[in-house]
Amino acid sequence: MVKHNINVPNLFCFADPRTKRIYWQYKHPLTGKRHGLGTDETEATSIAIEANLRISAQQANQVSVIRERSLAIAGQGITVSGWLERYKAIQDERLKSGDIRPNTYKQRNKPIALLNQHAGMKLLAEVGAKDIAEILDDYKANGQPRMAQVVRSVLIDVFKEAQHAGEVPPGYNPALATKQPRKKVLRQRLDLEEWQAIFSIAETKHRYMGNAMLLALVTGQRLGDIANMKFADIWDDHLHIEQEKTGTRLAIPLSLRCNAIDWSLEDIVKRCRDYVVSPYLVHFFHTTSQAKRGDGVKPRTLTLRFSKARDKTGLSWENGTPPTFHEQRSLAERLYREQGDVDTRHLLGHKSQHQTDAYNDDRGKDWLTIQVKSG
Repeated sequence: MVKHNINVPNLFCFADPRTKRIYWQYKHPLTGKRHGLGTDETEATSIAIEANLRISAQQANQVSVIRERSLAIAGQGITVSGWLERYKAIQDERLKSGDIRPNTYKQRNKPIALLNQHAGMKLLAEVGAKDIAEILDDYKANGQPRMAQVVRSVLIDVFKEAQHAGEVPPGYNPALATKQPRKKVLRQRLDLEEWQAIFSIAETKHRYMGNAMLLALVTGQRLGDIANMKFADIWDDHLHIEQEKTGTRLAIPLSLRCNAIDWSLEDIVKRCRDYVVSPYLVHFFHTTSQAKRGDGVKPRTLTLRFSKARDKTGLSWENGTPPTFHEQRSLAERLYREQGDVDTRHLLGHKSQHQTDAYNDDRGKDWLTIQVKSG
């Protein structure tokens, strides 16, 4: 193994145990913040020496500024660090305008930091698919394919914005050139008989669980949206929902009926209007140590109660983990598609039919009948 005798203050290197590559970093002596300098030892040493000189003379506050200025003078373009600062500012504006949701905004922080750490001092236009793949491979190697998917999606957007700003050539997107990480589906689907068995136990123990499960199956909405449903959201014979995850705004008619269980949305709303005064459709009937009578039931409580009722059914799921509350959304889509009179893509609030088709997949629960043509 090559040994590096580092005699430049604030310059450090570390070896990636997976790729065996050496990465260089500069630690700002005043802020303690580390700046990635890539894999080129000569360039890293040169930048560190100049940074030390500038900082000691109080001529610069950040090593990234030094790098940006030198590149600007040479007309070579913007570095990754420089662009990411602008990208974050763009995200701030998108959040303020409502173009992206708060959860989306928060989700992008980690991928931005990772790219800055791996290639901060590199020219943006010099970042290749290999650079992005190295970041993704770390997550895949640690058994986190879902996080790898999130990182890839965010970095694709980073370069899309860079194209729009003219900082990289049209069509230049190294993140898009990487292979989409695949997450193996482990959670089992829920069928109607299993749902009825869980409902019977959940309903007996906690009436609000019966209300929540009926709403889940008849409306096909996500857990958080069900917990947030209010009586004030009902007007003009429709239940109005602004989906928490996507911001999609739905107006679901009270006449909507799931024939498989013979319940309409109007029937369920009437059931939710009980002797307890509450703004929420799904609410507590009694005061507990955790909540007052009439308070809305939190998503976490609904998840926990569903799981406990499921486990008490005695049903088993051999190929993967047992279904969760969320699986009622898939069951609703499959029941309505078979029913044939409901546009399930619009009901679920999906932007594409491909998303809806994924919910329609029963993941091997039913037999596939092979049709043999006669003659």
